[in-house]
Amino acid sequence: MTETTVGSLSIRACRLEDIEPVLGLWRQADATPSMTDTADDLQRAIAHVLVAEVGGRVIGSIIGTFDGWRGNIYRLAVHPNYRRQGVARALVAEVEMRLTQQGARRITALVEKDHPSAMAFWEAARFQVDERIVRRVRTL
Repeated sequence: MTETTVGSLSIRACRLEDIEPVLGLWRQADATPSMTDTADDLQRAIAHVLVAEVGGRVIGSIIGTFDGWRGNIYRLAVHPNYRRQGVARALVAEVEMRLTQQGARRITALVEKDHPSAMAFWEAARFQVDERIVRRVRTL
């Protein structure tokens, strides 16, 4: 995997040593806690996780997967001190490029509808709400 650098911002594949910093980032970014916010679960997904860093510090993350049908984006998070500086847009652009290279022609993003700033970001990124679909979940 390659590394993308924009100014002092670097985007790269997540490494094992990034697991605890990413989990901490999710807490600092006020991401809604999930039962899969564990080191073991993140380690299983690590091949699909990108991180943004500045000065060696993880300040953003995104998960992007391709299931052979469409690309899926999860867990876009940016540290509060680095918001509104283009970090989220850079992460989305990088994951979109990688998913397109894998064959994705459509990408969906899971977005928490009760987070107005998240909804506004994804709208500005030209991701439309698909009113035809409802996400159903069963916890195992």
